[in-house]
Amino acid sequence: MAISRAQLLKELLPGLNALFGLEYKRYGEEHKEIYETETSERSFEEETKLSGFSAAPVKNEGQAIAYDNAQEAWTARYNHETIALGFSITEEAVEDNLYDSLSSRYTKALARAMAYTKQVKAAFILNQGFNPGVTYGDNRALFATDHPLVSGGVNSNRPATPADLNETSLEAAVIQIAAWTDERGLLIAAKPKKMIIPPALMFVATRLLETELRVGTTDNDINAIKNNGAIPGGYTVNHWLTDNNAWFLTTDVPNGLKHFVRAPLANSMDGDFDTGNVRYKARERYSFGVSDPLGIFGSPGA
Repeated sequence: MAISRAQLLKELLPGLNALFGLEYKRYGEEHKEIYETETSERSFEEETKLSGFSAAPVKNEGQAIAYDNAQEAWTARYNHETIALGFSITEEAVEDNLYDSLSSRYTKALARAMAYTKQVKAAFILNQGFNPGVTYGDNRALFATDHPLVSGGVNSNRPATPADLNETSLEAAVIQIAAWTDERGLLIAAKPKKMIIPPALMFVATRLLETELRVGTTDNDINAIKNNGAIPGGYTVNHWLTDNNAWFLTTDVPNGLKHFVRAPLANSMDGDFDTGNVRYKARERYSFGVSDPLGIFGSPGA
């Protein structure tokens, strides 16, 4: 439905001092703290995880060398979605000099709506990361204790017992990440990079990562997490996380969580011949997803 004069009666009257409601500040592109961004020229993207070789065995004198097989582990698929929103202004509103004010205000509102949608979709991956009904390439939830390996073992990128964010749980997460292996059971030297938290945990994170001594104890011990540089990127707040107790650690494992841009944000406008209305549209096409779940560790909280 087009924006008409009936919906904007106050703007037609003299003596109006201010219009408000569309000028709120907005949070930035917080998805960039979680996802690697790449461009795409296809309707979808696929990425396949490969298996290397197992540890080399001893070759006894006179015996034949052992041969191993390489293989594919699983494939992650990214299906791009088109996100679009628009509005139109009636011909009569344009004639009554509302065109300039409306187009200026509502194109900003359109940009705000598009940006908001992107952040919601980006956070959805983490918000549903513990849901066993939402699975990825290895047929497991993003955060699982049993990501299967070609070797027959498993990797776990969540605590066996859900834990709130504290010194003990954070240290345990760093140790657990260091024990991850590749598909054939070889250690991969993974390390945390940055903590991703909801607003409710920002003060807990500050105390854990930035104080010199241990938190919540009278012992005069150093804060080992800070002293060891265990979380080198510090923390960042994501305002679209829906669980106030959940917390996450991105890691240096490559090809983890990805954001593919098929068509960047573009705005356009035209006039409708039949009605005389002026129409505005914003459109972009992208996808968020997961290739290697070891790109992130997460706990849903206790």
